[in-house]
Amino acid sequence: MRGSSIRYNREVGQALVGKEVNELSRIVGLLGERSYRGRQLYRALYRERLGELDEIHSLPLALRKSLAREFSAGLPEVSDRFVSADGTVRYLLRLEDGKTIESVFIPEKTRDTLCISTQVGCPVDCKFCLTALMGLERNLSTGEIVGQVLRLFAEHQLEPRERPANIVMMGMGEPLLNLEAVLKATRLLADPDGMGVALRRITVSTSGITPKILEMAQCNERPHLAVSLNASTEEARQKLMPITSKYHLGELLEACGQYPLRPRERLTFEYVLLKDVNDSDTDARRVVRLLANLKCRVNLIAFNPGPEIPFETPEPERVVAFQDILRRGFPCFVRKPRGREIFAACGQLKRTAE
Repeated sequence: MRGSSIRYNREVGQALVGKEVNELSRIVGLLGERSYRGRQLYRALYRERLGELDEIHSLPLALRKSLAREFSAGLPEVSDRFVSADGTVRYLLRLEDGKTIESVFIPEKTRDTLCISTQVGCPVDCKFCLTALMGLERNLSTGEIVGQVLRLFAEHQLEPRERPANIVMMGMGEPLLNLEAVLKATRLLADPDGMGVALRRITVSTSGITPKILEMAQCNERPHLAVSLNASTEEARQKLMPITSKYHLGELLEACGQYPLRPRERLTFEYVLLKDVNDSDTDARRVVRLLANLKCRVNLIAFNPGPEIPFETPEPERVVAFQDILRRGFPCFVRKPRGREIFAACGQLKRTAE
């Protein structure tokens, strides 16, 4: 019996967080228990959010000991945290292999938002983003994605069934280049028998990996789609986001048009405004034309500065003028920077310790 469980561990890894109920049932079956113990373990990990195996008193002591010998819950550890004056908290989280990632907790009046990472670093190389300076170290596992949410839920005593929680995969990494883990994480986050986050409150942000957008569109349990646009022409976009040379703007917009939307849902386009680079009235009018046939909204983000990034933040009146033009075509909002002084805002995540 023990030999079977060890072989299974080598197949799928030691962490329990990140596994679905059928996988947990198989594990307890290999340990000689009935399959319903897998459902109990699933509930304990995701709904009751018990981060230590010896805390799961719904399981027999012998099973808890067997699990503890060969598995761990697998939650990331808080290595450091930085608190902003506006209540935003940036977490430096340490994974089981020693690598670190960042997650951000953003409190709001009627809900909370968690910004989580999907990769260690990022391969996209956007020229206005601090994370790009890290390059890519590796993909995160499903458990490492979900584990960030579990850790921040515990840190802030959050319960999405009582107070709405938005989960945005907008931290380190390009989610669609880790799509299998992201989709599995989405299922675990949205499961009403598990973590219970409303599916409409889970957002994946992409630089525009067109084939993966089409793949995600086929999924029944798909997150909300946000696309980083950041320029009004193909040439300008490729300069700011070199990876987009592989995924042309026309093909991207066509794929966005095929993405199925739920009732009252719109696609989101994100646009980082860079002073004297992409923030002119001409740029704004081109964006209106580009998105004219899509059911969408645009979030404008005034550039969040960081060391080694050669751009400036536009003046507030320039942001407002840009927004006014876009509003002629679709809803357009200016995203208020949160945690900018602690390097927690959009585009600032780089494991900065100072």
